[in-house]
Amino acid sequence: MLIESLNNDKVKNLSRLISDNRFRKKSGFFVVEGKQENERAQKFGYEAEEFFICESIFEAEFPKGRLTLVSEKVYEKLAYRGTTEGIIGIYETKKLELKDFKPKENAAVIVVESIEKPGNLGAILRSCEAFGINALIVTDPKVDFYNPNVIRSSVGCLFGMNIIQCDNENLLDFLGKNDFKIFTTIMDESAEVLYKTDFKGNSAVLFGTEHSGLSDFWVGKGKNTLIPMNGSIDSLNLSNAVAITCYEILRQNS
Repeated sequence: MLIESLNNDKVKNLSRLISDNRFRKKSGFFVVEGKQENERAQKFGYEAEEFFICESIFEAEFPKGRLTLVSEKVYEKLAYRGTTEGIIGIYETKKLELKDFKPKENAAVIVVESIEKPGNLGAILRSCEAFGINALIVTDPKVDFYNPNVIRSSVGCLFGMNIIQCDNENLLDFLGKNDFKIFTTIMDESAEVLYKTDFKGNSAVLFGTEHSGLSDFWVGKGKNTLIPMNGSIDSLNLSNAVAITCYEILRQNS
């Protein structure tokens, strides 16, 4: 069966999963666009409920599972990236609780407070996965982890990472019970430059929102660290700052 109408009920449901955060959360399902991203989802234990494939665009063997073929016109309207690759999968969401997270020995975690931009979250996930960070913990998030832009910008790294949502109070208790050193990124004269900061052992580095940094809750609860800069600007994009920090953690522990 080939779906050629945008008014088809399956197409309408898929469109809402792509565009409507509330509907996505209520339904418990999300969408994955692109061949590489779908392969990563399945590699890390996500089972597709259904694939929507545009046969004229998809240049690979069809995946196993329930398939629905759509016309190029329909796919172009649905796809976040236009006509690229020709495959969209629907998957059930997963949620890792803080109580279920078992840090590995000498664990490094990145904490981001109240992140707002899907693209930043995706880029941070990609850096965390690339540099071997044990978990990304997001306190009081303002963005849906399964937003299509998070998946796209992380290139599917969302699926292979421990990504946890919690509040600041529970996180502070967890870090204390698991002997984590806490490093904050509050700009003041007490901050130590990044490459002189000791990230060996259990370490948690905390970053704040894109526009205002860490909240007052974290003042005095950790050691401050900063990225040294020689230019006239005094701050970096959040995802860039996290990437540089992740690399320094890897460098010190290699």
